[in-house]
Order: sequence, then C-alpha cells, then structure tokens
Amino acid sequence: MTVLHPRAYKVTVVWTLGLLFLGSIVHATESSLACPDWPTCFGTMMPEMTGGVFWEHLHRLVAGGLVLMFILATWLARKETSDRPWIFRMSLVGLGLLLIQSLFGGLTVIYRLPDLISTTHLSLAFIFLSLATVLAVATHGSTNSKSPPAIKGLSRSDGTKLTVYATIAAVVVFVQSVIGALVRHTDGGMSCPDIPLCLGQIVPPLVNIQITSHFLHRTMAVVTSGTVIYLYAWTKTRSEIPNNVQRLVRVAVGLLVIQLLLGVASVLTILAIPPVSLHTLVAAALLSILVGIATVGTRSNANVKTLGPSHTR
Repeated sequence: MTVLHPRAYKVTVVWTLGLLFLGSIVHATESSLACPDWPTCFGTMMPEMTGGVFWEHLHRLVAGGLVLMFILATWLARKETSDRPWIFRMSLVGLGLLLIQSLFGGLTVIYRLPDLISTTHLSLAFIFLSLATVLAVATHGSTNSKSPPAIKGLSRSDGTKLTVYATIAAVVVFVQSVIGALVRHTDGGMSCPDIPLCLGQIVPPLVNIQITSHFLHRTMAVVTSGTVIYLYAWTKTRSEIPNNVQRLVRVAVGLLVIQLLLGVASVLTILAIPPVSLHTLVAAALLSILVGIATVGTRSNANVKTLGPSHTR
C-alpha cells in the first residue's frame, strides 16, 4: 500500500518556507499591526484585504493552513509508521511547537511587537522548520509502512562525520538566524549603514542593542561561512560520498553566497522589501538544507547498522 506521510512532510517544509517568507514581507512592509486584534482582524475572520491588512491577515491564514497540513501529516504518520513510533512522537512535538509558535504570534500583536516575544516567534518557526525537515528526509523513499531503503555508498564512518559537520553548520546558521531576528525586531538593520565597516570602524562602539546585534550578526556571518565551506571541502575529499549528497552540499554553498549578497543588498538599498524578505527566506532554506544533510547521515548510519558489517566499507 502506498503511504502518504512522506509527501505530507515535504509539503509541510515547503509551506513553512513560504510562511517564513510571507512573515518577512509583513515586517518589511510594516504590516505587523495592520490587524490590531488577535485571532480576529478588526473583529472578523474575513476583513477587507487591502493595504497592510492583506499581508498580515494572509500571513495568519497561511499559518492556519500549515497547522491543518501538519495535523494531517501527523494523522498519516500514526496510521502508516507503526514500526517507527518515533516519527509519530516527533510529529506530536511538532504540533506542540506550532501551537506555541502561534501563541507567540498572537502575543506579538496583543503586546504591540515586544522585541523578545517577536524574536522568539521567529526563532520557533526556524525550530519547527528543522523538525519538519528531519521528518521529511527520514521518511523520504518510503513506499510502504516499512523504513525507507538505505542510502547507498555512504559508509558508517562517513555518515557519522557528515552528520556531525552538517549539524554544526546548521546550529551556527540557527544561531545566526536568531541574531538576525533580533536585529530585525530591534530595528537595527541600518545601525551599521556602511559595508564592510560599521560606522567607519572594524569594531564599532557597542553602545546599544541595535549596533551590538548588527555587528554580531556580521561577525557570525564569517563563522557561518566557515562551517559551510568546511563541510563542502570535506565532502570534496571523500569520493565515496554519493553524488546526490554532494549536490545538496553544493546547494548549501550556493545559498550561502546568495545570503551574503542579500545581506549586503539589504544595507545598500536601505532595507528595501525584496532583499530583506529574501534574506529571511534564504536563511531558512539554508538551515533546512543543512538539517536535511545531517539527517541523511543519521538515517544512513541506522540502516548500515541494521544491514550489518558486510554492507559497510
């Protein structure tokens, strides 16, 4: 019997990326308080979709659709993964995350965009994206209720290293994204209006949260680049790494380059809507790719151990 939960998880990942992009547009267009109440908008679930209300209420509707989509994925997992109960349990954790994240979304409106709550709201979205990506990759290739086939050509040793290096890169990207959220919600995007210096200095006077977070965000961009480039360099030295995995790593490098350029463009255009919104989307895509790569290594390890030593190198 064909199973549907892998497709549902993939749709969830794409849906979450779209929602993050839409949320960035909401902030960039200063539409976050276009609907002054929550969960309704001007006391109704169907307000006139004009101006900022269009972006803010659309964001809420898409978020509601994501919750329904993931409920469906969780229900399918309960039916179709009885031999792998961890998938259903992890889906329940994801549902909890979604509900908490939605609550923080409401609190951002009720309390008029406090920095900490708004930053937490975005950070939880990145955590949920990571969880959904793990589920999508872990179930990829399933055609029945059993575990998907092993990834060929990836030894236990290389799989472990791939998971470690990709996880480190993903954690760094997540931390960088949280700092970026703080920059955004404290209105620190133009606190360093010049590039590559900040206020004409290599290390600016860290006199407020805006300058400090912006400078830290730029500094972390160097660390982030280093972890992704190291992952790429390591895979290039390992001819045994499957081509499809190497392609994912090349995509991560490409996203990194685009992300750096978008960061520069955001400052040079004085926070124009397109580069700022795409900056968030590409950060989320990079995180998802790295989590996916890490999960590939973990899944391969589990399958190799199951198959036994004769299938390892």
